[in-house]
Amino acid sequence: MGRVVTGKVAALGVPLTLRPMEARAAADLPAGVGWQYEPKWDGFRCLAFRADGEVEIRAKSGKSLSRFFPEVLQQLGALAARHFVLDGELTIASNGTISFEALQARLHPAASRIRQLAAATPATFIAFDCLLCAPGQPLLSQPFARRRARLDRVFAPAFGKTGGLALTPFTRDLAEARRWLYHRHTSLDGVLAKRLDLPYQPGVRGMLKVKCLRTADCVVGGFRYEAGSRLVGSLLLGLYDEAGLLNHVGFTSSIPAEAKPDLTRRLEKLVAAPGFTGAAPGGPSRWSTPRASQWQPLRPRLVVEVRYDHVSGQRFRHGTKLVRWRPDKSPRQCTFEQLAQAKALASAPSLDILRA
Repeated sequence: MGRVVTGKVAALGVPLTLRPMEARAAADLPAGVGWQYEPKWDGFRCLAFRADGEVEIRAKSGKSLSRFFPEVLQQLGALAARHFVLDGELTIASNGTISFEALQARLHPAASRIRQLAAATPATFIAFDCLLCAPGQPLLSQPFARRRARLDRVFAPAFGKTGGLALTPFTRDLAEARRWLYHRHTSLDGVLAKRLDLPYQPGVRGMLKVKCLRTADCVVGGFRYEAGSRLVGSLLLGLYDEAGLLNHVGFTSSIPAEAKPDLTRRLEKLVAAPGFTGAAPGGPSRWSTPRASQWQPLRPRLVVEVRYDHVSGQRFRHGTKLVRWRPDKSPRQCTFEQLAQAKALASAPSLDILRA
């Protein structure tokens, strides 16, 4: 499965080591003329290079992803365009949404397993920028509007008919972009805003991103003390499954300092095993840390509303933001159904583009 990148790709005119242009966080989407809005997909950001029969996919870190996604490599190599550099996102669609967990599973050391996964969970490369479409003629200095037009003109016909390749949708209507953002579509990581007159700026946060934020009511099934302190540092969150088991789904550490003494005393009065009756902190997972087993179990009495950005494998992928306490809500009402409802309420760019 090993590959050697020859001088063809390296001599295209865009270096293999180019760092993709990035985005800085914003509280809201910018208004006014001159902006284009696009979905922010939850995948692996990468650059796709082709020079004649040689194709290479590079991650944002500069490392090659080609051996892990042979099916995408094959699709890129089958395009009529013989020379290009495209900026995009590798994604895997699963059960009507995008699975970051499935993507991570593709980074496997065994060639035989990679072949199995490529057949079972094929990836799609979603392109959103064109950095070169003729050897020796990079487009980095061109405004984004021109680069996007070139992307559409050269690649749209083939991408519309080729499995594993897609062009990201876009809108220049702020109201539509806000509908994508606020209707809680679980396939999106957020919405990007790009200036139409902006050249490509490698490694610079020249775009804006507004993340999709959702809320859920969770049971506090345990807590951790702050390192070197007897004050609460984080709350461990749980949701009930259909079998009535309380499963650990994440944590929140956004507790105001002035609230910690009283909250710690309140929590310590509720300490009792087991805390979580289903999946518990400290179990084997990619989120585990050396401190994973250092937690205090609680009787399931307290409910908090938290804000989260993404779910992966029935867990909040990142830390959550504590919104408020919910003394009005029964712990038993805090179920995984909330996350399913967020998906059902989705209204945003269709995932049909990933099955084109």
